[in-house]
Amino acid sequence: MPTTKFIIFSLLLSVVISCAPKKSDNTSPLEKATLSQHPKIKSIIDSADHYQLQVMLSTIDREKDSVKFTDYQFGVSDSNYFYPASTVKLPISLLALEKLNRDPRFDRNTLFYIDGDTVETTFANEVNKIFAVSDNPAYNRLFEYLGKDYINQTLEDKGINPVRISHRLSTSDAYNPVTKAIIFHQNDTTLTHLQPTVSSPVERLPLQSMYKGAGYIDSNDSLVREPMDFATKNYLPISSLHSIMKRVIFPQAFSQKDRFQLSENDREFLLKAMSSTPRELGFNQEDYYDSFGKFFIYGDTKENIPESIKIYNKVGYAYGYLTDCAYIYDMESGTEFIVTANLLVNENRIFNDGIYQYDSVGIPFLAQLGRELLKNLNH
Repeated sequence: MPTTKFIIFSLLLSVVISCAPKKSDNTSPLEKATLSQHPKIKSIIDSADHYQLQVMLSTIDREKDSVKFTDYQFGVSDSNYFYPASTVKLPISLLALEKLNRDPRFDRNTLFYIDGDTVETTFANEVNKIFAVSDNPAYNRLFEYLGKDYINQTLEDKGINPVRISHRLSTSDAYNPVTKAIIFHQNDTTLTHLQPTVSSPVERLPLQSMYKGAGYIDSNDSLVREPMDFATKNYLPISSLHSIMKRVIFPQAFSQKDRFQLSENDREFLLKAMSSTPRELGFNQEDYYDSFGKFFIYGDTKENIPESIKIYNKVGYAYGYLTDCAYIYDMESGTEFIVTANLLVNENRIFNDGIYQYDSVGIPFLAQLGRELLKNLNH
């Protein structure tokens, strides 16, 4: 039988052990997500170099009117070039609204058309189309309004580096340095012409490994069995794209000169466009389901996104490069974070052939990554 002294000693020892501080878990939420054994995560992480995976995460701490970011990275390198595809539409939309805000003659609802274009529209319509269905002609119209040199100089002035927006999308005159004239229809009788501008020639990006893959389909639909040259294409690395999203959602965290100068009304409009689903903006739900342009958390389902989760984002995918940059807010738990991720899903290493693994590999990974991050941050 145990003695009284032994019993007392055992009780005291148990009290000491129970009161001892627990060992803290210093594993970051991004590291926890990448260590997940879920097959949609593990298959990518185990071959991260093959998929050229890059991820940035920013958690958010609020104190009164101030915001503090804690940043985490996986595989991020500005010199590891990826084609940004439609993610360039985010800064272009911001710059167009900002430029309109500086000109008292026009606003986002002023009718306009591009010289030679058959569509009369408004900037509000074009921005909505950019975020709802990633419309390329809408982006090109904003590009004509801004011009290449204005775009890049203004981004640089805001401290957004590195970046180089050099061309329009999916059009034969993508690299034309001369913009087209823009005609604003201010009222029934007044037309205001903005004359074309001329930008400097597009220079090659000073990065290594700008030739990609084993071949590509050229403009004549012929297979060219040599690497594709990306050196004159748009360049918007993870770090710069992530930084733009921070400025959009939390302008108060940046100095005045580093912010996008939007009116409060324009900013509210932009945030609604970024967070709305296509059906909320009037697009056919069968063709444009909720996750059509929202890959994190919901990309692998066509079910409606619950109203308690708000996702402000821009995706891009082309040539097998797949990117999503999002601010995610869980209204029920109060959890909020910014995440940007890019990977290459092009198994045959042929660019421009339309044979990529977006639906089978890339989007399922991004969806599960979003779920893992939300789960880890909610705990």
